[in-house]
Amino acid sequence: MQPNWRVRKNVAVKGVGAVRIKLDENLGRPHAALLKRHGYDADRVFDEGLSGVVDSELWVHVRRELRFLITLDLGFADVRRYAPGTHPGILLLRPRRKGRNAVSLVLRRVLAERRMETLEGCLAVADEVRTRVRRLKT
Repeated sequence: MQPNWRVRKNVAVKGVGAVRIKLDENLGRPHAALLKRHGYDADRVFDEGLSGVVDSELWVHVRRELRFLITLDLGFADVRRYAPGTHPGILLLRPRRKGRNAVSLVLRRVLAERRMETLEGCLAVADEVRTRVRRLKT
């Protein structure tokens, strides 16, 4: 049986822009614009008035909206709490330097390297050099 998040009726079919993305509060308009230029439906926690909510509350919104989460928050790297295969996906960006440009560099590298669809249901951790992906163990 497929994970519950995949069998819901309103999930887009695979293809360009099929992954719906939610950007955590630490990601700005330039990051959303970058994703939109790549054909993704991306919305921001900030724009929805969810800035400052605890991770568990944000997670409720992410799951309900069936969105792939992109974040800098290490709390979402806990595979016991956010097990691969139980959610639409998490991309944890880990730039070595701080700042919007450093984050953009990592995100641009990931987007040049792969389609977000390849990370659905996974926990992916990306820095300037590589992307490590944890998938559902079968």
